[in-house]
Amino acid sequence: MSDQQVPDRVVATDAAVQLLTKLSELHGGLMIHQSGGCCDGSAPMCYPVGEFRVGQRDVLVGEIALPEPIPDVRVWINGDQFELWKHTQLILDVVKGRGAGFSLEAPEGVRFLSRARAFREEENQTLAAHPPLTGAALGV
Repeated sequence: MSDQQVPDRVVATDAAVQLLTKLSELHGGLMIHQSGGCCDGSAPMCYPVGEFRVGQRDVLVGEIALPEPIPDVRVWINGDQFELWKHTQLILDVVKGRGAGFSLEAPEGVRFLSRARAFREEENQTLAAHPPLTGAALGV
């Protein structure tokens, strides 16, 4: 795998893109934070941009493109959790059910769900040469 083919650390299903588009139309720009536990377990949480404080050790795993002119959705993960998951591609999906009370999709009767695909060895090698940015590096 060449340096030009860095695999995405995060992708989204069509259902997730559709829900993010709907939520963006209602709430403006969005961000996702893959929580590292506590009251909501390890769940992807959706917030309006600026309503969740990204930590300096949080890792920007990627962005999910939405239809123009809606801005892309940045996806963050806790730094410690990233170390455990860095060998997997995060797949953002949507399932029926009650989500976390703090996440924007909660009133929709669905919730975001993280799935994962293990990167192949050559993908891991490429990704190791292209580390993701942290909140500190981005000055957040």
